[in-house]
Amino acid sequence: MFGIDSPELLVIAIVALVVIGPKELPGMLRSWGKWMAQMRGMASEFRGHVDEMVRQSELDEVKKQLEGASGLDLQSLDPTKQIKSAIQEGMAEGEKAIAEAKTSFDNPLAEPESTPQIAAEAQPASIASEPLPEPLPEPAPSTVAESSPPAQEEKPAKAAAAG
Repeated sequence: MFGIDSPELLVIAIVALVVIGPKELPGMLRSWGKWMAQMRGMASEFRGHVDEMVRQSELDEVKKQLEGASGLDLQSLDPTKQIKSAIQEGMAEGEKAIAEAKTSFDNPLAEPESTPQIAAEAQPASIASEPLPEPLPEPAPSTVAESSPPAQEEKPAKAAAAG
């Protein structure tokens, strides 16, 4: 610290103890510590302001260089515009697909874009004029006795012996 070695520091402490006295030495050291803390705080604040000014000047120089460069458009390098355009293209494709699906669900009898809309509407009218086919007769219900065998024929051997 300041080029003072430990033997020199010991001599200074003994002189301070003799000159100031043992009663007032702790108070004196406390006030000296507060002053040193204030000085260090002011020095660090000053250093911080100087560093900030240096950074600002460097940023200003870089900004001037970028603005002075010809052929460099900073707005074209903005990735958010590219992302927005990709999202908008996807949204447009999705809306188109939804619209196509909706039209196919709304008119299931129409053929896709190969026939005009009038022909698709005329087709159900011709089907309505034809008579409906007769329903098929229902099969006769079968009896339960035919399908299930009698229960008494299948007795286990143990049950027959016990009963």
